[in-house]
Amino acid sequence: MPVQPIRLFGDPILTAKAEPVVDFDAELRRLVADLADTMQAAPGHGLAAPQIGVGLRVFTYFVDGELGHLVNPELTLSAEDQFGPEGCLSIPGLTFDCRRAEHVIAKGFNMYGDPVVIEGSDLLSRCIQHETDHLDGVLFVDRLDTETRKAAMKAIREAEWSGLSGPPKVKVSPHPMNGFGL
Repeated sequence: MPVQPIRLFGDPILTAKAEPVVDFDAELRRLVADLADTMQAAPGHGLAAPQIGVGLRVFTYFVDGELGHLVNPELTLSAEDQFGPEGCLSIPGLTFDCRRAEHVIAKGFNMYGDPVVIEGSDLLSRCIQHETDHLDGVLFVDRLDTETRKAAMKAIREAEWSGLSGPPKVKVSPHPMNGFGL
């Protein structure tokens, strides 16, 4: 499937709430394939449909060698949290420490409409929360503490890609998360 351009910070679709998927058809399967191909080409640990301009509640993930997807996710978060580095393919080259739940149980559907449950901790938990936030129009910088958010917004304004409507035309610094963004 074709690799799609990734929408960048400032694109209105990234702050809009995505619509639930109602048709589990060939078009949805193409979307999941496009998301997976685009995520792996980036490379990234996750990619949500709004990041490629589609306002539907779908995301893909690639964590610990496992490629998966989830449609219409609903999350149950643990009370324990984790604090660590997070990046985003829509905010390329920038990583900031962000607080997330340590463990997540995600319920939703696969691309065929079958119910699925994904349970994970550490990076998988962080990834699922990050991608579900995208579906709710929330970016990881919105989850940062006040001082870190100020630093993040300054870095975004100064980024080489700031103000572009498509993917960066210049090479940006790699994410320190094993070369992957979320």
